[in-house]
Amino acid sequence: MKKGTWYSLMFRYLRELSPLLLLFLLVSGVFGLITFLYGLPAEAVLYALGLCLVVLLAVLPFHAARWLKKHRMRQTVQLNLPLMLDQLPQPGTQAEQDLADIANRLAQILDTERTARQTSEQESMDYYTTWVHQIKTPISSMKLLLEADDTEENHRLSAELFRIEQYVEMVLSYLRLGSSASDYLFRTYDLDSILKQAIHKYAPLFVQRRIRLVYAPVNISVLTDEKWLLFIIEQILSNSVKYTPSAGTVTITVTPEKVLQITDTGIGIAPEDLPRIFEKGFTGYNGRADKKASGLGLYLCKSAAERLSHRIWAESVPGQGTTISLDLSTAPLGVE
Repeated sequence: MKKGTWYSLMFRYLRELSPLLLLFLLVSGVFGLITFLYGLPAEAVLYALGLCLVVLLAVLPFHAARWLKKHRMRQTVQLNLPLMLDQLPQPGTQAEQDLADIANRLAQILDTERTARQTSEQESMDYYTTWVHQIKTPISSMKLLLEADDTEENHRLSAELFRIEQYVEMVLSYLRLGSSASDYLFRTYDLDSILKQAIHKYAPLFVQRRIRLVYAPVNISVLTDEKWLLFIIEQILSNSVKYTPSAGTVTITVTPEKVLQITDTGIGIAPEDLPRIFEKGFTGYNGRADKKASGLGLYLCKSAAERLSHRIWAESVPGQGTTISLDLSTAPLGVE
């Protein structure tokens, strides 16, 4: 315990004890006054008061130690709420009993509200999950109809339909990230397999926008969750395609330290916007000018990466391009 904290505790203890100390002084004063008025021997009264003072000084350290023990126990409970709420010290006074009753009542209210919130979250999750699966049916039907005729107009409509499908999946990902339920499956996966899934999904857009993709198999395994890592890579590729002009290039590489880097030759990010691109709802100058950015893609990437214990960051030069880096390395684990 720090010196300043010790003095502060002793000051609070004496302040709480001050009414009893004042009462003792008052009683001593009454005895002294009666002794003076009736001419009684002062030695007897002083001797009695002295004995009372000795008893008080003898009891005081034990009382202070008991007070300090209760204080430390309450601090421990405070730091470990709500796990130790039922381990509060037994109330010694009616005031302490009242405070304990208030704490228990607040705990009941909190538990009720937590249950209600979890129920509401689950209902919302169930609704939007059903909605996503239902809306995918007409999207799939529209894709089949557009693929029937190989025309330029159908290609443009297919690209817009692809964007709609992305936003639908983003809704579900947003809800899953905000949910208290966990659907993560951590295993060692082949990174090339995950990358190829993302590349296959965006291949039509690369062809349509005439963007060159530079990628060679990396032959690396990573400890991660396949579904969420795939989501992160898809969002990064989506931004690369969106902000890279025709005849541009997107390059996928992995460093020896297992840092996945996706680099494009797009419009880049303004220096003043770069520190905030992973914030929720932030679109930056280029996003506002494009009027197509939702401000959620990179935010979801950051949130998902943190849950996977992957670090993500960006480097960019306006007019030259952007590199998004994702650290997929893991610390080696050994048996002690």
